[in-house]
Amino acid sequence: MNSALITTLFVDIGNVILTNGWDREMRKRAAHVFGLDYSEMEERHHLLFDIYEVGKLSLEEYLDRVVFHKKQPFSIDDFKTFMFSQSRMLPEMFDLIGRIKTINGLKVVAVSNEGRELNQYRIEKFNLKSIIDFFISSCFVHFRKPDPQIYLLAMECARARPEEIAYIDDRGLFVEAAARLGIHGIHHTDRETTRAALEVLGLSSCRGVAENLEEECSTPLN
Repeated sequence: MNSALITTLFVDIGNVILTNGWDREMRKRAAHVFGLDYSEMEERHHLLFDIYEVGKLSLEEYLDRVVFHKKQPFSIDDFKTFMFSQSRMLPEMFDLIGRIKTINGLKVVAVSNEGRELNQYRIEKFNLKSIIDFFISSCFVHFRKPDPQIYLLAMECARARPEEIAYIDDRGLFVEAAARLGIHGIHHTDRETTRAALEVLGLSSCRGVAENLEEECSTPLN
């Protein structure tokens, strides 16, 4: 068990608590559904999406350059509805984060790269505020992971020292960037390995003290 007391949990949103907001597979589906040239769309996406994620473009401005630079037989609202519909909750991880927060009395901070409209939609749609205390989102703070500034800002807002923080992210590079600041990084690949890594840091996901309370550990928290 780690000797430092973990008081704060930093957590990514995409591919940890929810599916990604707008990833390659989603863009492929969009190209198929709307009859778009995927290669052209993808090239434009990569040139512009970073700017959108740091809050320098609105979603409509991003789509105007990526999809609607040509006249289309569908509306921008149709396309936005499709984008938003791609997000899904990952219920086992949502429950795990809720358990870890409640049982260990942690402050939970989302540290994520997401554009404003997608981020706001996902926070509200999936009630992320029920398990997350506040959000350090790239669209609002104008830094993107792995820029060290986004982690430093999150630490300042949480009033937590690096050794007091555990950080869950599915991107190894982002975990490495945080670890260089002294944060305890967990490279998320699946629920059980993440749960085990949290336990190594002294964070239990069970209500009871004993490790063999399987029924208690698997019952959703109310």
